[in-house]
Amino acid sequence: MARTDQDTWDLASSVGATATMVAAARALASTEPNAIINDPFAAPLVRSVGLDFFTRLVNGEIAPPNGAERDLTLETDSIAVRTRFFDEFFLDAARSGVQQAVILAAGLDARAYRLPWPNGSVVYEVDQPDVIEFKTNEMAALSAKPAAERRTVSIDLRDDWPAALRAGGFDETKPTAWSAEGLLMYLPPEAQDRLFDHITALSAPGSRLATEYHPDSGSTMSERAQEFNQRWVNLGCDIDLSGLFFDGERNNVVDYLSAQGWHVTTRPRRELFGEYGLDFPEDEMAQLRNITAVTATLG
Repeated sequence: MARTDQDTWDLASSVGATATMVAAARALASTEPNAIINDPFAAPLVRSVGLDFFTRLVNGEIAPPNGAERDLTLETDSIAVRTRFFDEFFLDAARSGVQQAVILAAGLDARAYRLPWPNGSVVYEVDQPDVIEFKTNEMAALSAKPAAERRTVSIDLRDDWPAALRAGGFDETKPTAWSAEGLLMYLPPEAQDRLFDHITALSAPGSRLATEYHPDSGSTMSERAQEFNQRWVNLGCDIDLSGLFFDGERNNVVDYLSAQGWHVTTRPRRELFGEYGLDFPEDEMAQLRNITAVTATLG
């Protein structure tokens, strides 16, 4: 699954398989006794994708091998914490009067359907055409109705997605809540900068942005990818997820956004674990230790 500048995918291959993996983790996290998220659409969407391992996982047909139970808990908790952070970001922005939201690389994200959006909210989902078409059809088959006005933008983020977003009705004179969730490591370093350049150019004062980054990602991305992949291998996953991240030194997200006029705040993900009532695995998951949750407001 090595990456190239012009590769493509669906939800059963390459980067798309990670979207299915994340949805499977959300499905499991939603069934925990004291669940910190609720995504009733995650499991049926995973089943519809049809990747055998993840289907059996959400169906409860996979028992982690001895010694791997903790691997599953760590992965599930990590995705639950990340999901909760972005859920709260969007709801906080909406409650403050930001009525326009953009979910970049939306994948199997069902926020347009499952969050209690205020009246008048518009949610744009941007992703590859096959991904958008699949989710739209499957949500219709589930008789799911968006809780906000959902507008889809079927385009690869490496193409002219700002033009496609405008063509879809996006109003750049209005403040927007943007998310780049679990996305940056799948972009080459220069594409990461270009993404933030586009977001800034499209954002009216008062716009908000949520993302996350690894301060040391340039030097340890391959190592992190291998550790990430090994945890799923330990669980019996036969899909190689280790070659999907792009190496290379990256600009510091906080510094880059600050230089463009964003007021940035950060929190280590390990703090979010505690805030949401979960124990952070200090000695068990080095790949999470330095992940930083970022929120920013323009102007």
